[in-house]
Amino acid sequence: MAVKKKAASKKVSTRKTAPKKTAASKPKKNNLEQVIVNSIKDKKGENIISLDLSHINDAIANCFIICQADSTVQVKAIAEHIMKETSEQMDEAPWHKEGLQRLEWVLLDYVDCVVHIFQPQAREFYQLEELWHDAKRKDHR
Repeated sequence: MAVKKKAASKKVSTRKTAPKKTAASKPKKNNLEQVIVNSIKDKKGENIISLDLSHINDAIANCFIICQADSTVQVKAIAEHIMKETSEQMDEAPWHKEGLQRLEWVLLDYVDCVVHIFQPQAREFYQLEELWHDAKRKDHR
């Protein structure tokens, strides 16, 4: 006895509403700078500033975010938390990372935004805020 197979029919969707959001397609509710600043605050980073470099022709990024932490443990915690939150909320990972071995000055390069996490003595020594004194500065409290 032969079994008849139904011909496969193509279904044409007439759905006019947006598809349901899944965990893989989280909406980007914050911008990268705000996610980074909030992540620093979550781990009690101090003296948080952002420098808007977008109007400076030779700047290597559009934004620098600078903060400090009192210990290597806290520097590491801030850096790891930033990477976790930017990945989860923005689906972003740093293009380049520096300083995760010594933890005196950690740099996370997100191309348009570069994060600098310093211990106080390193921040005082390098004085990035002075180097980019012509940038628009915003203090985050």
